[in-house]
Amino acid sequence: MALGAALPLFAAAQPLPPADLARKNGCMVCHGMVQKQVGPGFAEVARRYRNDPALAPQVAAKIRNGSVGTWGRIIMPRQPQLSEADALALAGWVLSQPPPSP
Repeated sequence: MALGAALPLFAAAQPLPPADLARKNGCMVCHGMVQKQVGPGFAEVARRYRNDPALAPQVAAKIRNGSVGTWGRIIMPRQPQLSEADALALAGWVLSQPPPSP
């Protein structure tokens, strides 16, 4: 009985895949997978930062803390509800997107 009661807690503790994190946290409201909506498409972000995978922590910090000026005057709102680990997972996922087609 105790094992059965613990299973739902274990299942709830599993991290969401980054694409699901993006949907759950409203990233897709402003960002398309490829094209700019309000903010840049994820493929555009990946193209800009592709040559330096060490930038993932910086992208994660922009996700959590917000930014302005990187992609024009549009403000990237803070996402403080995301843990550092989730923000880093999202950043890695965004940076792994294939470049947009020419």
